[in-house]
Amino acid sequence: MADDTLDQIREKFSHDRFATDACGCRVDEARAGHAVCSLDITPKHINEKGVPMGGAIFTLADFAIAVASNLGRVPTFSVSCNIEFLNVAKGNRLIATADVDRAGHTLGFYTAVVTDELGTLVAKMTSVGYGK
Repeated sequence: MADDTLDQIREKFSHDRFATDACGCRVDEARAGHAVCSLDITPKHINEKGVPMGGAIFTLADFAIAVASNLGRVPTFSVSCNIEFLNVAKGNRLIATADVDRAGHTLGFYTAVVTDELGTLVAKMTSVGYGK
């Protein structure tokens, strides 16, 4: 999968139906250890306060980490995730950029930064993945 085209990567991760179908996440850029994923903020993402729900932001960050951690490696599964919500999104699109911090033999450490298209820093997620 490391040499797959972006269209092939999108097809593979389209089977992550909660992220893609329910939330509208899409893969914009991907290679081993790196992914950029996004979603357009729609009424289904908005909470009762009128801003994007934390669960939508979490799902996008988790999806980006899943893409980054599963390209060019053995299948990797999340062991733990931590997210800090830093600001309310001001734009109409969320963008998660995920990168590997360290990929070991069985554990990988990843960070995803979520912004909106205006550059507002919305959230930061760190995750530990297991793959063997």
